[in-house]
Amino acid sequence: MAATPGGSRRRADAERNIARIVSAARELMSSNPNATTDDIAQAAGVGRMTLYGHFRTRADLIEAALMDALRAGEETLSSLDLAGDARDAMTRLLASSWELVAESAALLTAAEGVLPAGRVRELHAEPAERMAELIRRGQEQGVFRTDLPTTWLVSMTHYILHGAANEVRAGRLPPHDAADVVAKSIHSVLTS
Repeated sequence: MAATPGGSRRRADAERNIARIVSAARELMSSNPNATTDDIAQAAGVGRMTLYGHFRTRADLIEAALMDALRAGEETLSSLDLAGDARDAMTRLLASSWELVAESAALLTAAEGVLPAGRVRELHAEPAERMAELIRRGQEQGVFRTDLPTTWLVSMTHYILHGAANEVRAGRLPPHDAADVVAKSIHSVLTS
């Protein structure tokens, strides 16, 4: 079937709508994991029919928003210099990771509430592998513990990062203290 001149414009409009919807979902759900699809459609400047034309369910939309946040996070994390001493590299990785988690904690809460078990973990595969590689390097350097499985240590860092975000949202951990608390907690787990 031949493309019509209007067809490419419609596709471009659809891509712009998708980008606006995903951006609005990320923004609204970063502060309120219970933001409705109506709220998101309104913030994106589209109608509900347009939103549902691209995302059949709220879960589909939340997954797209989480994937977009992870893609943006991957751009940040992949540019980090993780060379040298594994402890120093871990401190740099944790500082950047904390900023990303703090931005997206409520979105993550929304995703955990609607996505199938294991999907959120699956979507975090790249950052988890980066962390695992750094932990293994630290073990080879003799600065990180070797008595626990690397997969467990990676999971512990994940739990601490997300636990800290929950504590900040609940008002039990001051935001200005969180990065330091996260780094100290994770370093104590890795070096005990």
